[in-house]
Amino acid sequence: MINELVLLCLVAFAAGFIDAIVGGGGLLQTPATLLILPHYPVATLLGTTKIPSIAGTTLAAFKYSKQVKFNLKVLAACASTAFFAALLGAFLVSRIDNSVIKPIILVVLVLVALYTYFNKQFGIHQEKNHSVKQQVLMAAIFGLLIGFYDGLIGPGTGSFLILVFIVVLGFDFISASAHAKIVNIATNLAAIIYFSSTGHILFQYAIPMAIFNLGGAYFGTKLALLKGNKFVRIFFLIVVFGTILRFAYDILLR
Repeated sequence: MINELVLLCLVAFAAGFIDAIVGGGGLLQTPATLLILPHYPVATLLGTTKIPSIAGTTLAAFKYSKQVKFNLKVLAACASTAFFAALLGAFLVSRIDNSVIKPIILVVLVLVALYTYFNKQFGIHQEKNHSVKQQVLMAAIFGLLIGFYDGLIGPGTGSFLILVFIVVLGFDFISASAHAKIVNIATNLAAIIYFSSTGHILFQYAIPMAIFNLGGAYFGTKLALLKGNKFVRIFFLIVVFGTILRFAYDILLR
């Protein structure tokens, strides 16, 4: 158990660091947990990873809140729909074939990576071309979709949320990352409520992992705020590329 715990804590630290900057830490933490603890049910491992995820995300959100002004209407709409959708996704996690949705996500990620790479101003400055009502409506709709995905599958949720805040709502990278953290807290909380009520959390692993995830989130947030939007843009491209490889591996080689 000690060797397993050490590996899981190291992975949790790295995941917290990545998540704090551009999201996507679950792409490292979730598959690593499934690999290190193969003798447990998948639902139990997914539930366990939600504890370190919410710990690091909460710390990152707190640090971002000191330098970013939140759009409370958009945030409330997105977080509330995401919460209830994540509950539904967690409930259905063992009842829907993930292979149906992964190819779609892969295509979207490739398009996003290409667009981000060739559009040098993507996410560098805020561009708001929508009315407040339009922003709130779109935030609610995408909160519903991504919240459901987080409860059902999970990895990459933070990156997808950042995408929505930039592409759909016109935020810059730093502001998008800050808002995404709050919504991700809501989806993680929903999943924890469901998984804990059904006994699907291994707290002997989850608590130490949460401590290390907090450490990673602290350093990741500090670096993101220090370096600014251009750095986060580059880091975002790296994580999206890694996400593409991960989904491509799942789809083509498994």
